[in-house]
Order: sequence, then C-alpha cells, then structure tokens
Amino acid sequence: MSEETMVQVVETALRKLGVPEQVVAAGQFMPRGHTGSMFAGGLVGDTLTGSLGGLADSVGTAGGALAGMHIHDASSGLPGGMLVGVTEAHVCGFAAATRHSEAGGIVFRVPRSDLEVKVHQRVNVRVLELIDTTSGSRIELEGNRIPLTHSKDVIDALTS
Repeated sequence: MSEETMVQVVETALRKLGVPEQVVAAGQFMPRGHTGSMFAGGLVGDTLTGSLGGLADSVGTAGGALAGMHIHDASSGLPGGMLVGVTEAHVCGFAAATRHSEAGGIVFRVPRSDLEVKVHQRVNVRVLELIDTTSGSRIELEGNRIPLTHSKDVIDALTS
C-alpha cells in the first residue's frame, strides 16, 4: 500500500471524528517491544518442543512467537497494529489490523507543540518515542525497517 493511500485512510478516520486536519505523513507501527517479544516467544517455544524434532519443533517455535507477540501487545495497552498519522498540529494513532485495513478506533491524538520526539535505531526496527513535555508521559512505538510500512516517513516528518 502506498503512503498516499495510508494518508487517505488516516484523513478519512480523522474526518469521521470531525477533525479537518491534513495528514502530511502516515505509516504502520506496533507497540515498542513487539518484535523482541515475538523473538523471545519463539525461543521459548523452540526450547519446549525442540527435543521432539520435526513438525512439533516448528509448531512450538511458531506458536511461541505468536504467543510472545500477543502477550506483549496486550500488556502494552496499545493495539498490536496501528496507523500513525502526522498533521501540522498533531500526531494521531489509530488501531489497524494491517496497513491495508481501514482505520479503527483512535488510540491517541497528541499535540506536536508539547511533544519531544526521540528515535532509537535498532537492528530491524526503529523505536519512536513521543514524549509529552508537560506531563512526561510517553507513547513508545516501533516501526519496521521494511519500506512498505512507511514508518520512516512518519519519523522524518516528526524530526525534520
């Protein structure tokens, strides 16, 4: 899905909420720790079923990865998949099963004027921290480095 389509999806979701802001960038994100939890869960599943070998080992690894990912996402308070849009005034996050999905419910909408943005580069993801400078509260997200997610476009819009 092109970034333009994701921008349109987020703008449509904002319009449904009565917000007429223009979205300048949009991308797909997950809660911080999503990928690491998936990896750790896969290791646990492999350890538990590795001695069985064959199909059981594969099922254990895949099952553990999915369980780790879902357990982490549930504990984060954020949906496992989000579309994040940037306007001139706000950063908005909407639940979205995939980057191809219609935006679901709004997860957050924070004013950029009170926002500090930090980006941490990791091996296979970029961590995006949105910090409210008045309260110190944080929204911590991770964006995949795969260009199809357009997470880099969101980060660039927030840091330029």
